[in-house]
Amino acid sequence: MAVDPRTPVIVGVGQFTENIDDPAYRGMSSVELATAAAQAALDDTGVKPATVVQAIDVVAGTRQFEISGAAPAPLGASNNYPRSVANRVGANPKRAILEVIGGQGPQHLVTEFAGAIANGEAEAVLLFGSENTSTLRHFADLDDKPDHSETVDGQLEDRGYGYDGLFTKYTIHHGLIGAPVQYGLLDNARRARLGLSVGDYRQQMAELFAPFSKVAAKNPFSASPLERSVEELATVTESNRMICDPYPRLMVARDQVNQGAAVLLMSVAAARRLRVPEEKWVYLRGHADMKEQSLLDRVDLGASPASVLAVREALRVANIGLDDVATFDLYSCFPFPVFNICDGTGLATDDPRGLTLTGGLPFFGGPGNNYSMHGIAETVAEMRDRPGQYGLVGANGGIASKYSVGVYSTEPADWTADRSPQLNDEIAALPTVAVTEKADGAATIETYSVRYDWPTRTGIIVGRLDADDSRFLATTTDEELVALMSDGDPLGARIVVTSGEKANTATLAR
Repeated sequence: MAVDPRTPVIVGVGQFTENIDDPAYRGMSSVELATAAAQAALDDTGVKPATVVQAIDVVAGTRQFEISGAAPAPLGASNNYPRSVANRVGANPKRAILEVIGGQGPQHLVTEFAGAIANGEAEAVLLFGSENTSTLRHFADLDDKPDHSETVDGQLEDRGYGYDGLFTKYTIHHGLIGAPVQYGLLDNARRARLGLSVGDYRQQMAELFAPFSKVAAKNPFSASPLERSVEELATVTESNRMICDPYPRLMVARDQVNQGAAVLLMSVAAARRLRVPEEKWVYLRGHADMKEQSLLDRVDLGASPASVLAVREALRVANIGLDDVATFDLYSCFPFPVFNICDGTGLATDDPRGLTLTGGLPFFGGPGNNYSMHGIAETVAEMRDRPGQYGLVGANGGIASKYSVGVYSTEPADWTADRSPQLNDEIAALPTVAVTEKADGAATIETYSVRYDWPTRTGIIVGRLDADDSRFLATTTDEELVALMSDGDPLGARIVVTSGEKANTATLAR
């Protein structure tokens, strides 16, 4: 099929992993990890990289954890991450971009710049990201530290941190800091809806993730290539300690990684001019970018309809159904994002096609905001090996706040726009729940988590006031209530909430 010359295609993908235990370990910076992945993507085109880099007019990087807040990077960092990487591979782009935080970022960037290429606003775009968290921890207590700081001149479009809507003073004062506790609320809310016991739900989480570890064990880019059994994942031990209820350590995204991944897009016209072999071309056939309601506004805290809508819209754009998808890579920082897509689309959690190509964030590794760049790279490689078939990538960000989907195939088709703006308006117009920030009186627990990662074990509660059924947040260190939350099942339990200057506290109703 002949396509419009401006149709975007992926022509190169690359990945790189450095493990501390490797004999060749050298403590690479985030820039160096991304450079290795970007170079691999250039090599992957089958054309001399020196030829390809001259065509790159845009580079965009995902934001590392070390530059995602006000604190200085522990080992220093580049003042212009995208251009540092571009310089190292020999590119001199007109435009350099640093994306906002969120695991949706890689797929969002692919969709955004595929559209830009289709609109004639760019010809070739190199996307990349990396995370060297493992190295940062390795050197934390050592006197002899490397210096990863560098200063690079040139334009940079820094899109900011993008924390808006992800947390507020109210949520921070109630311990909703960090992903495990936030997702713990979502998974326990889902358990409440399904009416499952604590033990049965943990078993289902383990059954979901054990096959992921099997994939990770065979992936040469994995940070932890070990196969885990269902029993091993479900059993709480010293090495599989509880992090935040309901998650033992092995069900939490592994952030101790040194990984990078990159994707190179260009127009069909540029690919032909540069003589990139057509067997390298993979089309973004479907796509969508959706935003969920704010956490406390959602009627059902155990579901994310925006994420499901993103999958459906991407499939509609690709003009295929779920049964037509050959491979999936679903974002798996915790069980909830995977369960949510399965719940909403009817995809079985044990579908024989599998739900990951990398091995998932707890096992393959969760390199900050850049995980799904690896998922895209794996999907592109699979599609080349399965001409005409389709692979779906689901990328999740925030507290199930943002979801980007890509459907990939070697089957050619002109670029088609999606309806994400209109669909996001529909999500924003969904009903909401009233919230009482300063709560007092009799109440029940709607969902919860327990922070085992604090010096004092602390319960985190989303509750409903008896007086008006409004929703509130509270924390508790009450021994009886914390014991119920840790060792029993507090869903629906009767509590008494008391407001304070900054936060609400709860005790078990007597």
